[in-house]
Amino acid sequence: MNESALRRALLVIAILGLAIGLWIRQFGFGSIEAGTVWTVATLPVVVALAISILRDFWIGRFGVDAIALVSMSAALLLDQPLAAVVVAIMYAGGTVLEDFARGRAERNLKALTDRAPRVAHRKSAQSTDTISVDQVSVGEELLVRAGELLPVDGILLDASASVDESAVTGEPLPVRRSAGDALRSGTLNAGEPFSMRASALAEQSTYAAIVRMVAAAQTAKAPFIRMADRFALFLLPATLLVSGTAWYASGDPIRALAVLVVATPCPLILAAPVAFIGGVSRAARAGILMKGSAALEALAQARTAIFDKAGTLTIGGAELVEIDVAPGDEADQLLQSLASLEQASHHVLADSIIRAARGRQLMLSHPHGVHEYRGAGLKGQVGNVSVLAGSRMLVLAGRPLPRWTLCGEEQYRNEPVLRVFVAFDGRLAGVFTFGDALRADARDALGTLRSAGIERMVMLTGDDGAAAERVSALLGLDAVIADATPAKKVATVEAEKALAPTMMVGDGINDAPALAAATVGIALGARGATASSAAADIVVLTDRLQPVAEAVEIARRTRTIALQSIIVGLALSGMAMAAAAMGQITPVAGALLQEGIDVAVILNALRALGNGHLGRR
Repeated sequence: MNESALRRALLVIAILGLAIGLWIRQFGFGSIEAGTVWTVATLPVVVALAISILRDFWIGRFGVDAIALVSMSAALLLDQPLAAVVVAIMYAGGTVLEDFARGRAERNLKALTDRAPRVAHRKSAQSTDTISVDQVSVGEELLVRAGELLPVDGILLDASASVDESAVTGEPLPVRRSAGDALRSGTLNAGEPFSMRASALAEQSTYAAIVRMVAAAQTAKAPFIRMADRFALFLLPATLLVSGTAWYASGDPIRALAVLVVATPCPLILAAPVAFIGGVSRAARAGILMKGSAALEALAQARTAIFDKAGTLTIGGAELVEIDVAPGDEADQLLQSLASLEQASHHVLADSIIRAARGRQLMLSHPHGVHEYRGAGLKGQVGNVSVLAGSRMLVLAGRPLPRWTLCGEEQYRNEPVLRVFVAFDGRLAGVFTFGDALRADARDALGTLRSAGIERMVMLTGDDGAAAERVSALLGLDAVIADATPAKKVATVEAEKALAPTMMVGDGINDAPALAAATVGIALGARGATASSAAADIVVLTDRLQPVAEAVEIARRTRTIALQSIIVGLALSGMAMAAAAMGQITPVAGALLQEGIDVAVILNALRALGNGHLGRR
């Protein structure tokens, strides 16, 4: 019999004993007395609790359950078997309630592990074989059927696919992926069957990392929870002192028993772990993986936030910033023609251009007669139009700029951007500007962090000072540290941490040392930066910054709920103990009152599972 089943059995025995004893007291049953039945029903709970306390004491743990043992034993010795059996029901019911609360809090985390991929369909020249995910090797071609989980991380081989990533990232809507895009294990094929090439073993894939983090979250203890455990060491002697004083002052041992009963078994100490597990679970639903309760508590106390620049506050690549269009032309037509031409190019901008066109759902054509001018641009035929794209010198060949381009030239004169000039049949039709743009949600995310209590925000980047200052001015940061090596990043984090609890947010391999040095490190792990994800305490699985702010809100709310449960539970128990010491509460009434306090406190802790004032962004 496992522990949960034993606890339920003890509760059933105690409840049946109380009911049978009350029936005997009312109607009689030969020579058997009600008190005897109540005593017999209490003894299994006393024995089980004594064994549990001795086992915990042997491994160096001590809890307030000892008060329950003392109160039940005292009730039996003082010939108060009804009070004893009520306390037994209260204690056994509290343990069952604890099991329920923990199970409710861990349900979302367990759901992640239960749905882990188990099989894959390996393609060969002759057939498709169904194998265990553990048998998949890197480089193998796999078939993912409609409605199936992706077994391992990989690369999409087909032209496109629809993937539901909600279980991994928290994003509710399926996303379109194109040939060459990275795919993650544990996501769901929401469209037609497609082929992919495995890029990682099962144990090294995204979903395996999630399972490991979930295991850590379920076992790690936050300092706050350890503090609550230590508090139990003082509660027993304090309770014995109050009960002894009540007995001495009144001369009535029943008052002492009443004090013991209302202090039993105080599951308010359980409220902290229930709340923290609930908070970790709530974060997991939003695609935020916290490596245990300690990470959540550390985040709740953060007052300073340090951000990497490229890939964190900014997109981290050459993305389309703006299109200047000649009079009479259209931006979408320009982008469609340029992206069609760039399909034949290996230039670093080609992927960004094609991705921008697909983002606008533009249909691309196959170019022909393409000639690439190394380092300058390329020329080819798209439909019936000759398209030339590249540098100003290549496209204009020294001719002056048209008037409509002058505004853009002035705007980006000293900016770290790339300008691509596009001509149709020898006529300049548009100018594309590419740069490391701010994330679309950067301003909102930082504003939310300010509202959540982050008092100081610092950018820490290896980029040059001018580019960093421009980004800082747009976001209203408090300080900028540029041209930073990994060693300088660590030194900066240590200096900030000495002044206030500090969170570090980054995404690159070079951010890993700084993430490890911070009070709490947060990695944007959507792009697969394994080193930074491993060094971080928290991993955000979406390629957005807003979940960082949401993680802070969840952490603060969770810690507040845990603290509320502890303080309110202690205050109510303290008032009940005072009333019992003055003879206002009998042992039986006190047991029922304390059970009500325990239930209220644990139900309050379960609020950490909900959204509260948080909204999905």
